Amino acid sequence: MNILALSTAEPGCSLAVFHKGVLAYESFWQSRLTHSRRLLSMITAVFPDRAGFDLSQVDGFLAARGPGSFTGLRIGISTVMGLAFATSRPAAGASSLDGIGLRFAHAGVPVCAMMDARRSQVYCAVYHFENGLLKHKTPEKVCPPKEAISMAQTPDALFAGSGACAYQEMIRKHTRSRAVFAPTDMHHISAAALARPALLSSDFFAAPENTLTPTYLRPGSEVN
Repeated sequence: MNILALSTAEPGCSLAVFHKGVLAYESFWQSRLTHSRRLLSMITAVFPDRAGFDLSQVDGFLAARGPGSFTGLRIGISTVMGLAFATSRPAAGASSLDGIGLRFAHAGVPVCAMMDARRSQVYCAVYHFENGLLKHKTPEKVCPPKEAISMAQTPDALFAGSGACAYQEMIRKHTRSRAVFAPTDMHHISAAALARPALLSSDFFAAPENTLTPTYLRPGSEVN
């Protein structure tokens, strides 16, 4: 399956293209330019040379639907919906937190994905994997970082995401330095990780729970 996936949920923009189920291209771009000024140029630069096929051959489009930046999410979602309409292909949404948590599918400990929600809060969910497959995910929520740390239910959890970076000292303190942190280059939302469930399920784009509807958790919230 050919998939184009992207995330504009945070300041960094992630884009991934899969050709016949294999990752063909992935990029991450973080600058002071707004998503609206860079996103279409990123996509135009990918097809056909870097992806290896034309945009018209994409079978499905996917975007991070939240939580995250109110403005950023709207830009990513509208872009994907526009591309899907223009090519008569389906569009779907995936949780921004999945773009963090699913990167660590082979972790032997719970994975606490945390995005900085500002106002001394984080967006978070805890992932439990077994043999590389997701076995359980807690409900997503916006809460104080201390509550997110407690959700992991063990001090030996792996913490990842912009929230984990912002509250690293607090996490170390409350876990007595037993917490594990993602490498510095793996805290951003990965578009490739967002697309993983779509690659594993032929019904992904038709499933009602995957509709491209924004999920803010805290209406009007903004991650700058």
